[in-house]
Amino acid sequence: MKSPQIIELIEYKSRQFPPDKIDYDISTKLWQEYDEKGKKIKVEFPTPKTNNKWQFTSQGWVGYIPITPYFHIIIKPKVPLRNLFGMLEYAYNLRSFRFLDGLVNCESLQEFYNCLVNILVQKILDRGRKGFYRAYLPKTENLTYIRGRLNIQQVMQKPWDFRLKCDYQEHTPNISDNQILAWTLFMIGRSGFCSENVAPTVAKAFHLLQGLVNLQPFKSSDCVDRKYHRLNEDYQSLHALCRFFLDNIGASHQQGNYSMLPFLIDMAKLYEKFVAEWLKINLPSNLRVQEQEKVDIIDDEIYCRIDLVIYEVKTRKVVYILDTKYKLDARPSPDDIHQVVAYATYKKCHEAILVYPHKSTNSINQLVGESQVRLRSLTFALDSNLEKAGQSFLEELIKDVD
Repeated sequence: MKSPQIIELIEYKSRQFPPDKIDYDISTKLWQEYDEKGKKIKVEFPTPKTNNKWQFTSQGWVGYIPITPYFHIIIKPKVPLRNLFGMLEYAYNLRSFRFLDGLVNCESLQEFYNCLVNILVQKILDRGRKGFYRAYLPKTENLTYIRGRLNIQQVMQKPWDFRLKCDYQEHTPNISDNQILAWTLFMIGRSGFCSENVAPTVAKAFHLLQGLVNLQPFKSSDCVDRKYHRLNEDYQSLHALCRFFLDNIGASHQQGNYSMLPFLIDMAKLYEKFVAEWLKINLPSNLRVQEQEKVDIIDDEIYCRIDLVIYEVKTRKVVYILDTKYKLDARPSPDDIHQVVAYATYKKCHEAILVYPHKSTNSINQLVGESQVRLRSLTFALDSNLEKAGQSFLEELIKDVD
C-alpha cells in the first residue's frame, strides 16, 4: 500500500491548504467527524474569507487522526514536547515507574507513543513468560462427572439426567486484570500510530492473551482503584499504561473494511489532571487536594464539578477553589470569573483562583461580591521547566493567606 498523505497542524494555529491539495470528500469527512460532531478541529471550506483555501485549526487537541488509509493528520502541541511528556507522566502516575526514564527526550509524539507501547508490550510478554496472573472464579456447569459441589436438588428432580449440575471454583487467567491488557493491545493495534518495528510485537502480545481471555471493552476508569498484592503487584504499572492508552485512543472511523482509531489528547483535560497530580505531590502536608468534586444544584440530577478543591487537613476547611483554564485569552472571561466565584461562594471559601498555562497580560487580584471572595488569576506555565514553574505557582497560591 502506498504511503499516506500526512499533513501537520499545531494546536490553536490555523493552517491553509490549496483546494487541489486536499480532496473535497476527505475535508468533508474531517468536518463531519471532528468539527460538526467533535469540535476538535475547526474546518473552514474555501471561501473569499480564507483566500479560497482550506483552513484547519486544532481546538486544543494534539495527536494523530487517520481520516482514510491515504490521508492522515498529525497535530503537534504548542507546548514544548518535553513538557507535554512531563505532563503525561504526572497525569497518569507514570513517574514512579523507573522504566520511563529518558522518555522525555523523545523528539516526537509518535516516538513517545511507540516507546510507551513497546514498554507495555515487553512487560506483557515478560509476564506471559512467567505466567499470567490467575484467580479462582465461581462457575456452574452441567458435567458428566462430579466437580466441586453437586446440586442435589437437581439430581432429585431429574434423576434420569446423566449430566450433573456442579458448582465449583475455576483457576483461570480469564479475569479483568488480563482482559484489560488484551483490550488495550487491541485498541493500540487499530490506532495505526505504531511504527513498523513495534506493530509486530503488539500483534504477538495480543495473540498470546487472545488465547487465554475473552475480548471485551474496558474504559480508562477501569484501570484505577484496583486491588494489588504479592501475586499481581506488577500489574499496577501495566494498568497505569493501559489507562493512558484507553483515555486517548478514540472512536473508530470506517471506510469499507478500513478501520483505524485516532490517538488524541485533550490538552484542557490533561492540564487539569497534571496540575492536580502535581499539587498532590507538592502541597504542604497540612493541605490536600480533591479533584472533580461534585456540587449538587438540584438534587442529584443537575450538578456540576469543581476542578480542584484544596482542604486544610485537620479542620477540613476549604481554603482554595481552583479552576484550570487551558486557554489563550489575554484576560479571564466573565463566564470563567462567575463560575469560579460561584463555586467559592457555594463552598464558603474566600479564595477563588483561575489557573492558566501562560502569563496573562491582565492578571486579576481583587475582592468580588458581598461574600468578599478574593479572585486571582495565577500561572502554572508550560513553556519552561515544569518543576520550577510549579514551585512559582505554589508560592503565589499560598502567599498572603491566613
